[in-house]
Amino acid sequence: MKNYYQRMRELREDNDFKQETIARYLSVSQTYYSRYELGKVPLPLEKFILLCKFYNVSADYLIGFTNEQKPLPKK
Repeated sequence: MKNYYQRMRELREDNDFKQETIARYLSVSQTYYSRYELGKVPLPLEKFILLCKFYNVSADYLIGFTNEQKPLPKK
């Protein structure tokens, strides 16, 4: 099972984003975002939710509970 921080990096790279872009979206520095991806600091829940919305993936996918990138249901 993959860790959420491994999934964060994979999603970013698969979508051709730089760390700076995602860091700006999360309102953190690139250096701090890098620490999230390395698993050196835990990702706060509010940032986790933002990433799920940004990449349109389920929380289960980002956590690593499933390998299916199910999009979020439309409201």
